[in-house]
Amino acid sequence: MKKVLFLLTLFLMTIFIWAQDSIRYPIPNIYSDINYDDEGRLYIEIKGERIYENKSQPGISLQRISGNPTGTANGISLNFNDIDFEGIIYYGFIPYGDSKHPHPVYFREASRITAGKAFIEITNSLSGRYDMVNWEEKEKGTIGYRVVNIFGQFLYDGIVSFSGSGPFEVVPTIIDGPFVNLLTHDGATISFATNMKTKAIVEVDGKKFTGKKGRKHEIKIKGLDPATEYKYSVIYGDNVQEYSFRTAPRPGSRTSFTFAYASDSRSGNGGGERDIYGANFYIMKKLMALARYRNVTFFQFTGDLINGYQEWKQHMNLEYANWKRAVQPFGAYFPIYVGMGNHEALTRVFNKEGQWNISIDRFPFDSQSSESVFADNFVMPENGPVSEDGAIYDPSDKTIDFPSYKENVFYYTYDNVAVIVLNSNYFYSPSSILLRYSSGALHGYIMDMQMEWLDKTVAMLEDDSNIDHIFITEHTPFFPNGGHVQDDMWYNGNNQYRPYVAGRPLEKGIIERRDQLLDIIVNKSKKVVAILTGDEHNYARTEVSPEMNRYPEPYFTQKIDLKRTIYQINNGAAGAPYYALEETPWTPWVSGFTTQNALVLFHVNGKEIEMEVLNPDTLEEVDRLKLK
Repeated sequence: MKKVLFLLTLFLMTIFIWAQDSIRYPIPNIYSDINYDDEGRLYIEIKGERIYENKSQPGISLQRISGNPTGTANGISLNFNDIDFEGIIYYGFIPYGDSKHPHPVYFREASRITAGKAFIEITNSLSGRYDMVNWEEKEKGTIGYRVVNIFGQFLYDGIVSFSGSGPFEVVPTIIDGPFVNLLTHDGATISFATNMKTKAIVEVDGKKFTGKKGRKHEIKIKGLDPATEYKYSVIYGDNVQEYSFRTAPRPGSRTSFTFAYASDSRSGNGGGERDIYGANFYIMKKLMALARYRNVTFFQFTGDLINGYQEWKQHMNLEYANWKRAVQPFGAYFPIYVGMGNHEALTRVFNKEGQWNISIDRFPFDSQSSESVFADNFVMPENGPVSEDGAIYDPSDKTIDFPSYKENVFYYTYDNVAVIVLNSNYFYSPSSILLRYSSGALHGYIMDMQMEWLDKTVAMLEDDSNIDHIFITEHTPFFPNGGHVQDDMWYNGNNQYRPYVAGRPLEKGIIERRDQLLDIIVNKSKKVVAILTGDEHNYARTEVSPEMNRYPEPYFTQKIDLKRTIYQINNGAAGAPYYALEETPWTPWVSGFTTQNALVLFHVNGKEIEMEVLNPDTLEEVDRLKLK
């Protein structure tokens, strides 16, 4: 009877998810030839043939794989709501206060997942000489647990706080964060998520800042002194976590500081922590620990955080949760700014076996697009452009037609440095050669309104006397060297590649658009130092100079001249599978190429900048350059 009730519950949950997806959402009019049939099925019409949307099953989700912990007489019960799910739970206490960067210390025994259920024994196992957090006296503690399937793949790292001495009760738990976000010279925003609705408090320097009751918390801290180290406490229920952060100097102070850069941390090969459902947990921990050891003030990470290319929002949320769990013990001390890559894609897929396979950015854009899910999972500045609405190719000035740029295109400053974060995978449709059928944007293409915003932002920062150095970062290289020569801003030298909107191609091809961007950041700017890119899973620096060969032969479109030299620093070496070096027109201007994992450190000292590149696995030096 219990099995029947379970299967009925699971069936009803699946039907609910499918029903939500079966709603006839309005089709954005920036797409073309996409319609619903009489039965409400979505299709693309190609040459008179209907190619229907793929209806994959939702399967795994963050909520389900967390196990929905509940207290029992002797421990914590986990229910994965999947009677066929088998595996192992590794678990152990998280000793907050024993380390600045608390991680679970796993117990000598593991728990079996049988018929979708598991049990973490506390009373008889984690007591006595194994009571490392003194829960028997305090009657409370926090356990970290790792979910592993029968194939040995790590799926999720969970956290659960409990109270009592038996029976036990699950109490408010921080399951995501805390993170330091939006750092300024007089404050910051502390963000985190809890397993249940609660009112949380952040205490800094004797002042208490209270957020609204809920699961997601973004608590703004203000009124602090510049360039000052502050301890902060996150108070939630009867539990407290303590960390610290340092406020930024006053703008233009020209102090000495270091910041870090990397990208491409999606799952790697080799098993174990190199693949925790969507993220290379192992290398990200190494990168963050090294960055913290080198006392970075902030970390810029631009794209392909996760595997992505999913069709269900709950899959993306699980992958993002795993990435954030890897970096959180360090992100509680300094801000981590993130940008979007192509693997952040959440799509609708239309396919017919052996003939067609077309993917587009998922709609409705305000709740299911790649951009909206990214914004849901991170707290980034909101000073970027609104969207591509208002561009010359906008099909209607009366409706909102495009995805939002909120929290995926922005800029921020620290002392005398400004970083501009672009999205070269906006409105991204992975099927680049089939865009004429569905419409969508191209991998590597910066669209008109974003480029207009970039032009204005660079000009504003050029006029800002507090800013000496500008870094531009986007996921796709202007000049790919290994792994993405067939796309990025090159497409093997084919300028015909461009986005389509409402069935019409944009005026500028990919190489023309690259040149327009170079004109802004090289010719119109004296402060842009480097372009920070990824996508290619390697490290390389490319000298972008007036002498550099930048065009295919022949090339009949207008070329531009560059007035000065900057560098493209590509560091897609944060754990994704490697790419080797390929031949391009600019290969003689490429140096330092390596497939080792790498962390790029920029040491800023007033008007000077030195770049240092280290392997986080071996700590050996990979490259070094005086940038300015």
